[in-house]
Amino acid sequence: MGKDYYAILGISRDADEDTIKKAYRKLALKWHPDRNKDKSDVANAKFQEIGEAYEVLSDKNKRAIFDQYGEEGLKGRGPVPDEAGGAAGGFPGGFPGGGGGTFHFTSGGGGAGGFHPSDADDIFKHFFASFGGGGGGMGGMGGMGGMGGMGGMDDGMGGFSSFGGGGMPRAGRGGGFGQQQRQYATPEKPPAIKRPLPISLEDLYKGVVKRLKVTRKLRDGSTGRPVSADKILTINVKPGWKAGTKIKFEGEGDELENGQTQDIEFIVEEKPHAQYKREGDNLRITIQLTLVEALTGFRKTIKTLDDRTLSVNNTKSVIHSGQESRVANEGMPNSKTGRKGDLIITYDVKFPTSLTDEQKEGIKKLLG
Repeated sequence: MGKDYYAILGISRDADEDTIKKAYRKLALKWHPDRNKDKSDVANAKFQEIGEAYEVLSDKNKRAIFDQYGEEGLKGRGPVPDEAGGAAGGFPGGFPGGGGGTFHFTSGGGGAGGFHPSDADDIFKHFFASFGGGGGGMGGMGGMGGMGGMGGMDDGMGGFSSFGGGGMPRAGRGGGFGQQQRQYATPEKPPAIKRPLPISLEDLYKGVVKRLKVTRKLRDGSTGRPVSADKILTINVKPGWKAGTKIKFEGEGDELENGQTQDIEFIVEEKPHAQYKREGDNLRITIQLTLVEALTGFRKTIKTLDDRTLSVNNTKSVIHSGQESRVANEGMPNSKTGRKGDLIITYDVKFPTSLTDEQKEGIKKLLG
């Protein structure tokens, strides 16, 4: 009996071009091996069968041959002309309606002109790459000649003379159907979904595990309509990551009409801190001193980003406003080397807004 391509796509024998495309799109998305990894053997076979059915029915010439002679005739195992007349390749000249010749059935695998199905994955990629999945559910694919059947007809020299609307390059000549080398366009990768990821300076200092719940849109296998699905993504924030660091999750974004899935890309943003400011691998903090502390010395404690207490003191020299000191290895860690930068301390000396006469005289005696 052979295969019934109409039954495979679930359409009637009088289905038009648009109906064929819609049926293929729905079934190809449903049975694509990437979406059926738990039953890959069944899915692969089904996916190949769906591609073969589409390749035949979307081409007017192949469809006409199939309608008259079935799969056997299409693949060269059906009626072929005798030596008295007709065109080589298994069908009468000018098919259909060509004249001349009596016909007999061959028992072999058919001649060089017999139809050999293309790779299902190539058909799938070309279908969506050339037409982007169609606008409003395949309507945008009209007028393309059914994609030329994904293969055109033999031009008598072993190559292909046409691929519908010129959407595919001409294959190399010679070798017949079994040796065609089709060059399909690779679908352009869709843009990633980009989202900011605000992180506190404490978490960037110590490192942290972030678990983010994302809602993505996937295509229903039977209807092709988008449905929402939640997923938890885990990000291991390394100590020392900087603002602008990108974390990409491939294929975890929305599924588009053409079957491709977007990536999700998170971009680190550093939250402002009340005391510390980051400068590369260094940290900067400002300590306020009274005039007495600046002149006579001080002892201060600083709380570090990892909750330690750091002691800072000066009893030997006078500090002026804007002066800086460094504490080695108390800055931010470097995410690649693990080494820490320095802590830079800036001193802000607060002068009194007014002095009494007695205070003025005392300062004159001490400093005059």
